[in-house]
Amino acid sequence: MREILLILILPFLLITVPGCSLLNTADPKLDEGAAGNRYSAAAEKNNEKTDLEHVQLSGYSRKVGASLTSPKYKKFSVNSAFIVSGNIKNTKHLKSNYALITVHSEKGGSPDFKYLSPIKGGKYKQKVQLFDGKGTYKVKVSLPSDESKDYYYDLTEMEVTNVNPAVKRDVLYTQNAYKQDLKLDSTVEGYMKRDGKVDLSGSIGDKKAKDLMIEVSKGPQVTKVMVPLENGRFKSSIPLYFGKGVHTLKIMTPAENMANYYNQAAELQVDNTSGHTSQPIEFSKEYSERGYTLESPTVSGGKTDLDYEVKGKINPNAQYAKDTDTVFVQTKKGSLEAMYAIPVENYKFNGKFYLRFGPGSYEVNVFAPEITSANTNVQHFTGVAHFNVENTNPNDGRYRLPSRGIQSDDPEIGRLSEKLMKGKANDKEKALAVYKYVAKNVRYDVQKLNQRSFAFDDSAIKTLHEKKGVCQDFSYLGIALLRAGGMEARMATGYAGQDHAWIETKVDGRWLTMDPTWGSGYLQNNEFIRNFTMKYFDPAPSEFKKTHIKSGIEY
Repeated sequence: MREILLILILPFLLITVPGCSLLNTADPKLDEGAAGNRYSAAAEKNNEKTDLEHVQLSGYSRKVGASLTSPKYKKFSVNSAFIVSGNIKNTKHLKSNYALITVHSEKGGSPDFKYLSPIKGGKYKQKVQLFDGKGTYKVKVSLPSDESKDYYYDLTEMEVTNVNPAVKRDVLYTQNAYKQDLKLDSTVEGYMKRDGKVDLSGSIGDKKAKDLMIEVSKGPQVTKVMVPLENGRFKSSIPLYFGKGVHTLKIMTPAENMANYYNQAAELQVDNTSGHTSQPIEFSKEYSERGYTLESPTVSGGKTDLDYEVKGKINPNAQYAKDTDTVFVQTKKGSLEAMYAIPVENYKFNGKFYLRFGPGSYEVNVFAPEITSANTNVQHFTGVAHFNVENTNPNDGRYRLPSRGIQSDDPEIGRLSEKLMKGKANDKEKALAVYKYVAKNVRYDVQKLNQRSFAFDDSAIKTLHEKKGVCQDFSYLGIALLRAGGMEARMATGYAGQDHAWIETKVDGRWLTMDPTWGSGYLQNNEFIRNFTMKYFDPAPSEFKKTHIKSGIEY
């Protein structure tokens, strides 16, 4: 797995300077709901008892010709939210196009909430949500400097009492959100309650951007999730990794002209009602570059009984997407490794892999094939995702279950295996039936050998359909038929004049050797000559070693 460089750029620098001079007033009253709403009525009642003092505007207001049209008073009560609006006459030299509204909860414990309200035609208007439920808030309105970029001067400050105990929160947007035209769908709110995960969806203006980054935190616990973009759109289910309680999610958009850098654009909070904790899946840089979206699993550290699903899709516009017909999964338990091939159809993949080495924890890597025009017998893969999974099944099925190229669970393989083994008295007779079928029905593919045209989808099924292949393909089909018939079988690799593969199957407590490739015939003048022989079914070990040098086992 390659590490992705993640450097966050602060969205803005704020320096505020207090002011104290007087200017116009505005009415704090806001139609916040139907008549009779008890919280609106409570707010009105509080205001009737309060000596309403007009807001005071700073000296900077005179310099830029600023006035506040709402609210009009320094101290008042509301039902959850109110409107801040104003006018600015001299906007020409302002160094920013946004008014800044800072909301501070007197309860403490929550960071200030900042609104950036766009200034258009000398006007700004912002609904301000008092984010921490019932209580007192300090609300400060600041305007951009007319001299220095990213500096703000205070316009006024007010004390606002929220009479509504409900926690309601807007999405916090930074300047980067406006610059990159980040828009979250209406289903996304600034404060939500969810059970274990939250769905985020929306869009950004850059249709060519490949991904967003979501930072998920709860107290000191922090992780980052990459979310692929497709034509500027995103839709992803984000796990709430750290158990019960409020998680903060920061949405980061890609920095312009700076690869692998992300700027904070939005922030929201999600109260997780689930006490379950989980670990994040690790994604590489190639995950987004190759346009992958992993839909399942969504977290690392899951538990399963023997098999596990992997599901996802590939952006059709991503590099090599049109040439990718297989996604690969590697499982590792200690020094033991196994590979699995998941077919890709219409840019989607959905399959399962097996945890064949018994109970315990496995590392799992999801690989994209490296697409190259060069013919070679060495295949290369690029890691896109990494996670862990625990197998609770007590059985070791390394020689019985399907693996890469060996689809022993395929119905067609199963039917043929049953047909071949029907009526056979013992496992040796069953193994012989498989040996004869493969050696007599599969033709050695000389062209594939010479051109080294090995494919990522080489497999038992492919060999069965095409009735041709090289030693690997003979072995794939033979092992699949044996495993489908309930026998233990494995691929032996080594050297027999060149790199070679053959079959070993368990019979009467021993590993019986058979090489259906050599049993099918021989090569003469670069042509395959069909010449079936029994010589390479259960040969004497001393004789077999004269031509075959074993170097390992492929699981």
